[in-house]
Amino acid sequence: MKPVAYACVVAAVACVFSTPLQGQESSSAALAKELVAALDSSKVDTIAAKDPASPDTYVAALYIPGVELLVVAAKYAVPAVLDARLAKKEYREIYGDLSGASVAGTKVFVEDLGANGLSARRSENQPFDSFESSGKRTAFDGDWDKQKLSREDYQRFFSAAEARYTQMLTVLIEQIKKGR
Repeated sequence: MKPVAYACVVAAVACVFSTPLQGQESSSAALAKELVAALDSSKVDTIAAKDPASPDTYVAALYIPGVELLVVAAKYAVPAVLDARLAKKEYREIYGDLSGASVAGTKVFVEDLGANGLSARRSENQPFDSFESSGKRTAFDGDWDKQKLSREDYQRFFSAAEARYTQMLTVLIEQIKKGR
C-alpha cells in the first residue's frame, strides 16, 4: 500500500473510533430532548409503555426537570399487574416496579444526566451518563482504563447502550403521542 493510501486508511479508522468520544451528539440526543419536551408540555414526570418489539417487556421513565432522565426496561413476573397499571396510567408505580422488582437478568437501566441523550465522554467537571444491563454497569465518563476495558470495548459498550436507549426512548415517545 502506498504511504498516502495507508495514511488515509489510518485516518479513516481513527475517525470511526474517535467520533463518538469527541463529544459529537449521540443518536439518542434528539429523542431524549423530544421526550423531555413532551413530558414538560404534558406537565408530567413519568411515562411507561409495553415494548411492542417484546410484549413481555415494559419501559418506563422518570424525568427530574433540568437534572436527569432515568429510563428502565425489564420483564415483570406478573405482567397483568403492569397491564392494569398501564390502563390506569399509573406510570410512576410502573417505574418503581420495574426498578425494584423486575425479573432477574432482564433489567436495563439508563441514567441520562442532563436528560440530553447519552454521551460517551463527559465534559470536564460534569456528571456522566451510565448504562446497566444484566447487572453490569458501564459509566460513560471517558475513562475506559478505570473500568478495565479497552478503548474498543468501551466504544462497543457505548454503541450497544446507545442503540438500546434509542429504542427505549422511541417506545416512550410513541406512548406519549398516543395521549399518554
